[in-house]
Amino acid sequence: MEQPSHAAPGLHCDVLVVGGGINGCGIARDLAGRGWKVVLAERDDLAAHTSSASTKLIHGGLRYLEHGEFALVRKSLQERERLLASAPHILRPLAFVLPHDAAMRPAWMLRAGLFLYDHLARRDWLPGSQAIDLRRHPAGAALQPHLQRGFVYSDGWADDARLVLLCALDAHERGATVLTRTACTRAVRDATGWTATLRGTDGRERSVRARALVNAAGPWAESFLREQAVPARGEALATRRLRLVQGSHIVVPRRAEHAYLFQSPDGRIVFAIPYEGAFTLIGTTDVEVHGDPAAARIGADETAYLCERVNRCLARPVAPADVIWSYAGVRPLLDDADGNPSAVTRDYRLEAPDDGAAPLLTVWGGKLTTFRLLAEEAANLLGRRLGARRPAWTACAPLPGGDLAAWCGGAALAPSQVFVRFLAAVRRRWPWLPAPLAERLAQAYGSRIERVLGAAATLEGLGEQVAPGLHEAELDHLCRDEWACDGDDVLWRRSKLGLHLGLAERERVAAWMAARADALC
Repeated sequence: MEQPSHAAPGLHCDVLVVGGGINGCGIARDLAGRGWKVVLAERDDLAAHTSSASTKLIHGGLRYLEHGEFALVRKSLQERERLLASAPHILRPLAFVLPHDAAMRPAWMLRAGLFLYDHLARRDWLPGSQAIDLRRHPAGAALQPHLQRGFVYSDGWADDARLVLLCALDAHERGATVLTRTACTRAVRDATGWTATLRGTDGRERSVRARALVNAAGPWAESFLREQAVPARGEALATRRLRLVQGSHIVVPRRAEHAYLFQSPDGRIVFAIPYEGAFTLIGTTDVEVHGDPAAARIGADETAYLCERVNRCLARPVAPADVIWSYAGVRPLLDDADGNPSAVTRDYRLEAPDDGAAPLLTVWGGKLTTFRLLAEEAANLLGRRLGARRPAWTACAPLPGGDLAAWCGGAALAPSQVFVRFLAAVRRRWPWLPAPLAERLAQAYGSRIERVLGAAATLEGLGEQVAPGLHEAELDHLCRDEWACDGDDVLWRRSKLGLHLGLAERERVAAWMAARADALC
């Protein structure tokens, strides 16, 4: 993989992409697949911030209907099945139970919203919504007895950090240069291009000459234009303001077998989702952020809020002392002057003024579900500005590891069925793998599981077990092929093994990575 401290001092490319979150990596992937020469620079690890701190859903956004965001919901629903089919190892369908609370929205309103949700876009294999009797349905067992009616509807779940990683991998394998731990400290614009200065964590700098610049810095998109980007003629590059809204989540011991969407007296909704086998993920909050987004941390008031909201519905209560892990991400939302952060649009806007100077495209806002469409629109726009209309290609293209048909006999199946068959094939081919390890590796790497297991014919062939279920062969793969540089990269972004390991085991992984990664990062 490309590593900043060992690369050539200068680079030339068609497009420099600043930001290694879902939008930056998605744009780099799309551009590279069209034959453009791309360099992507990310200051930290891939998906180190907002893109690994989501609720981990591929969804239309049921609650956005209440704010009249029909266009956003429609295009999100259009992308939902497309994304689920592109990487069935890291994306999967997920049914949600929406209990009806007589003190909240009336049942007819919920039914009408779900009818729209079912019909705003075509569904090929996700089931439509239906009413259920919670007194008889298995989902009612985890709920308080006053919740007797409800609805079930379908959306999708995503391993958000690995989704970002797969986009970066695809970009890299199509010719893009991906530089992690590399900050763009300055980008100077002139009539024909951009001259950017990139700085690695070791302090070494290099220059990049690019015909166009993409600002996909997420929560830092506005500050990048004000502080790092230098205009050609003194014009202001930052024309919009972002509204930074923190969304926090907590993880507790598993409370239910089903996923739920709970209504709240403040008009918001809270998700409770089965997570990593033994846990329940609860989120999210909406809190204004006025400082550095990198400093975002969940507050005690947010934890109390989430506990109080789910305790209105769950039979087994959740207390702050139950929280095993928590995380906070900062959403970069377009500032529409609405006083309610929950009502601010989650849609995106691409801004690329044709002002006679070198192309500059800034990504404002966005959400995980629409990243592929956003990237396609960005690549179309940049292609026009660079003088070549090259065709879009990502709509039906699998992400790395997502091409599972050959493992399943080539049958036309729903993505969830494809993964079941793939996992069965993995277990037949490597019968010596413990079942939990086989499933985790299949989910993480899909058809690329062979690259992790190599020629190993026994568990011992994977090398030392550095931590339970984590062997040297996998750690070598993560360092060599997935830009992993430290323990957090492995335990919290390339996987969620950090949830399953004790402190001593996590420290052992961190020490192994420190010794191994010195030669690579």
